[in-house]
Amino acid sequence: MTETGIEVAETTKTSSDKKNAIRQSVAVREAGPCKKHITVTVEAAELKDRFEAKLKELSDDAQVNGFRHGKAPRRLIENRYKKEISEQLKNELLYQSLEQMSEDKKLNPISPPNIDPNRIEIPMEGDFVYEFEVEVRPEFNMPEYKGLKLNKPVHHYTPEEIVREERRILATYGTPLPKEEAVALEDMVILSGPVKYGEQQIGMIKSHPFRVDGQLAFKDGVAPKFAEQVVGKKTGDTIEVEIVLQQSLSVQELRGQTVKGFLTIEKVLEVPMPELNDEFLGQFGLDRADEFRELVEALLKRRLEHAQRQVARTQFMSFIGQEMNWELPRDLLMKQARTAMARRVMEMRADGIPEDEIVKRQRLLSQDILKSTEQALKEHFVLQRVAESEKIEVEEGDIEEEIRRIAAREGESYRKVRARMEKDDLIDALAAEILERKAVDLIMDNAEFVEVPLEEAAKQAPDVHASEAQAVSGSEVDPAAEEIPST
Repeated sequence: MTETGIEVAETTKTSSDKKNAIRQSVAVREAGPCKKHITVTVEAAELKDRFEAKLKELSDDAQVNGFRHGKAPRRLIENRYKKEISEQLKNELLYQSLEQMSEDKKLNPISPPNIDPNRIEIPMEGDFVYEFEVEVRPEFNMPEYKGLKLNKPVHHYTPEEIVREERRILATYGTPLPKEEAVALEDMVILSGPVKYGEQQIGMIKSHPFRVDGQLAFKDGVAPKFAEQVVGKKTGDTIEVEIVLQQSLSVQELRGQTVKGFLTIEKVLEVPMPELNDEFLGQFGLDRADEFRELVEALLKRRLEHAQRQVARTQFMSFIGQEMNWELPRDLLMKQARTAMARRVMEMRADGIPEDEIVKRQRLLSQDILKSTEQALKEHFVLQRVAESEKIEVEEGDIEEEIRRIAAREGESYRKVRARMEKDDLIDALAAEILERKAVDLIMDNAEFVEVPLEEAAKQAPDVHASEAQAVSGSEVDPAAEEIPST
């Protein structure tokens, strides 16, 4: 911007000393947050020289009836093959021009440019001009990231906490039995009834089972006070459940709205703990009941380590908060939402978080997908800068090792897991997660830690039941916020 407030495009011309460089000029101007508008002008002389070279090459090889090989008149060759030459020239010029422009301008794009070659034509006279917009990484000042003083949450799990976690895990394997008493935490309830937005019915729950946890996560929303609203009720009672719908709901007027489910309790079920016999323990590859307790303790330790990494990451980002005041456009966030969520899921898997817990955390993150994606993207851009500064790279071996770890945890072959990830386009997301993890590890390795007590919320799995039920009939979550396929 000039002092008068008029935006001026930055224009540069390719230097002539570059071997085989295209004679072109490139004008770059801001087109919004993290977006550049590019105008490329390829000089008419460049077009003419290249057209003549292609025409000569074709003339030397062309076989035309009535003329000896390579002796057909130039005008005849030009008239017959002009369209074919122009198409070849366009494709070659676009490829080389974009590659040269990228090297000269160092734009750091984060998505492919919105160019449709089918709508671009090579002019018969004059310069060849084409324009496009591209999303680029934000520019910001990078503060010092070594020698930071960070809090490190620490906690020694008590026998009572281990038993509580053991009961939580075992409850998912129990066989529900009818219960006459009032609803209690960890019970199952069968609910039916309409979901309304004001007076309008927008959904219907039909005899669906729900576990009674603090929160209930539908596929399209969250009931944040579910336990509070259902505990103490009995079969036949109707409860009023408040549901906050996701911001990414396909029905725009319902995004983020609070609706109400008027749900009748058809049945109350309690879930007794399964017996830790040989058949049950065999599912986990265990021989003795005390080994199951050790497995639970290891899970809690991994959860603590995950919390420590997250706290360090959050603190680091808060230190540079003043440098992160750049805006990310909504369309970019929606396009990147699935990839950002994939990185979060892979991070949790790498830290050994169980799948059922990952789904719960994922549902809560998806509740406001734009906000969670914006934070994830900003963290990615910053950690990417750290990686560049420290020359941290992700090798193919890193990706292979991570896939082998995933395959081992899930009891599947490396080849099967890799094929599934490639099919779901998750290899790049996995590489990005590995890069971020390496950058966070470097920050933590160079930090000074102050031990603080682990917050209560981080001591256990999210107090939420993830259900496959939908609050809004026929609704869909925006594809950008779909659940990430299991890897």
